[in-house]
Amino acid sequence: MHSTSALSFSQATSLPTTNYAFHSHSAVNLRFCGLRRQAFGFSFSTHSTSTRLRLSTRAHSYKISASDGNNGTPPKSFDYDLIIIGAGVGGHGAALHAVDKGLKTAIIEGDVVGGTCVNRGCVPSKALLAVSGRMRELQSEHHMKALGLQVSAAGYDRQAVADHANNLASKIRNNLTNSMKALGVDILTGFGTIVGPQKVKYGKVGSTDTLVTAKDIIIATGSVPFVPKGIEVDGKTVITSDHALKLEFVPDWVAIVGSGYIGLEFSDVYTALGSEVTFIEALDQLMPGFDPEIGKLAQRVLINPRKIDYHTGVFATKITPARDGKPVIIELTDAKTKEQKDTLEVDAALIATGRAPFTNGLGLENINVLTQRGFVPVDERMRVIDANGNQVPHLYCIGDANGKMMLAHAASAQGISVVEQVTGRDHVLNHLSIPAACFTHPEISMVGLTEPQAREKAEKEGFEVSVAKTSFKANTKALAENEGEGLAKLIYRPDNGEILGVHIFGLHAADLIHEASNAIALGTRIQDIKFAVHAHPTLSEVIDELFKSAKVKAPASTSTSTSTSSPVTEPVSA
Repeated sequence: MHSTSALSFSQATSLPTTNYAFHSHSAVNLRFCGLRRQAFGFSFSTHSTSTRLRLSTRAHSYKISASDGNNGTPPKSFDYDLIIIGAGVGGHGAALHAVDKGLKTAIIEGDVVGGTCVNRGCVPSKALLAVSGRMRELQSEHHMKALGLQVSAAGYDRQAVADHANNLASKIRNNLTNSMKALGVDILTGFGTIVGPQKVKYGKVGSTDTLVTAKDIIIATGSVPFVPKGIEVDGKTVITSDHALKLEFVPDWVAIVGSGYIGLEFSDVYTALGSEVTFIEALDQLMPGFDPEIGKLAQRVLINPRKIDYHTGVFATKITPARDGKPVIIELTDAKTKEQKDTLEVDAALIATGRAPFTNGLGLENINVLTQRGFVPVDERMRVIDANGNQVPHLYCIGDANGKMMLAHAASAQGISVVEQVTGRDHVLNHLSIPAACFTHPEISMVGLTEPQAREKAEKEGFEVSVAKTSFKANTKALAENEGEGLAKLIYRPDNGEILGVHIFGLHAADLIHEASNAIALGTRIQDIKFAVHAHPTLSEVIDELFKSAKVKAPASTSTSTSTSSPVTEPVSA
């Protein structure tokens, strides 16, 4: 997650749609940690979304439009080589790489450096999840006894936990700011708007706008929480993830609307801190974005034993905040019949239906670009496409705003790819090699295709699919940690050894996925990676055994491993 508030707005409204389930669970919820729309077969209409956000008005000392002066034609000289609109993780990654390539670079930020990821997403949520992980471990009497430990009753200080998350976000935000300043990136404060080819204006609310030019422009404005129609958010008892990360209170009973990554992670936090959780899911199964086998195992471990119940196949069509001594009231409607099914009364409701692109107010109309349900259309090189299907020269869009993969590290990778292109080296990012993770306890991670997606692709293209699996119960390090619950799954082509997807549920799954991710990115085949050496005893051997268990018909390459280092002359203990 990686958005940044580079535009001014007062209220996010729901995306225009006739299918609530599509937005709350397909187009949005699965994107919190980056499940790609292409992999799930989703597509978007080409109609402009002009009502998704209501932008707050700003007083201007003068007005700029593409038709005024020379705004409709490119300038002959430029203030910068590269201007980036939005200083989230994506914009930051692009800026640092641009400076490394010798480009004079500026980044425009209307809110705070770091965007959603640092300030309202990945970073503070991981601070809370670190706390929930410790609490969960200390509260598990069985786990402690198995290790021979005796621990008194565990407790927590809510404000201290909230301060931990806030302090971490502040530290990372300052680090990002300082790194850009140290490298000479100009940080321009204000709301960025494109006014014509290679021209951007920026300025604070009520102040004079400044016009700047650049040879190339990157849009990196990110996203905001998506709230479906009928849900009234008061920021106190009906909240989004932005509010929840402040941890202003821990409700006794909280309903979480959406069982994707956002919902799962917060259920981990809330239940560890003593809350009871009720999931409300529009689809017929929980965790619809995961590989079905992994999702089934995750439900058995993360949901069933905990103080969590759930309603599937229902919409939360109306949610009213607590007021006048009354609790939060949630009206549930059957997803298929559209008939009212039930009413819940809870202490709080967390809206975890995903995120919506933050692109209104960018001035895209000045360059004839129409958004697709709010997303900026781009090609495989992140080049913006106009309403006529043509590339807009020198304009790119990365991260949540283009909807390809709503992940902080995907945005950064896209930004680096763009900088490579504008400095003369063609580069196309393989999005199927980008991993995603859910930081529950245990963690879930994935890269590439799920098994149903792989089999659908195989049927269309005419090849065979095989599956290999390994259990954490056979791993020495996992057993030493008393964390043997877990599974790694490999989906591959047995004819040539191509890795189609890897899915992991277990201890440190988010760290283990990268060997598979890099293998896909580099085109490494299973028959070759089988020869990789892993330290023993480590969790990495779960992946080692996974690749070794695959049955591939194609032979390994004939290259041999050589070393220029001196041989070991002293015994090494295992």
